Amino acid sequence: MDALGNPLRVLLTPGQRHEMTCAAALVAGLPAGWLIADMAYDADAFRSELVKADTAAVIPSHPARARHLPHDRDLYKERHVVECFFSKIKQFRRIATRYEKTAANFLAIVHLACAMIWLR
Repeated sequence: MDALGNPLRVLLTPGQRHEMTCAAALVAGLPAGWLIADMAYDADAFRSELVKADTAAVIPSHPARARHLPHDRDLYKERHVVECFFSKIKQFRRIATRYEKTAANFLAIVHLACAMIWLR
């Protein structure tokens, strides 16, 4: 997602699996100075991938982490853009109610909704 809340890349995961499993693939190759995410993405392996990509992680430390890592609180406030995108995409009824039976069809509808968001 760019700074304006427009989607750049979409990946589909199974409903019972956390999206952290494909987070590295989602951000791979995207030129970014910062990656803003919630504390569910606070994993050492993911943070090391961000360091390799020369991207600063703006991720609060998980409460279970022994040593808390610092993050920019002011920059983290911009994460609301992600929540606004989810609000925008849920306005499309087919996505909110998941009418599509197959993953391929659902992903196609999500891509169509993302294109419509870009056109706004």
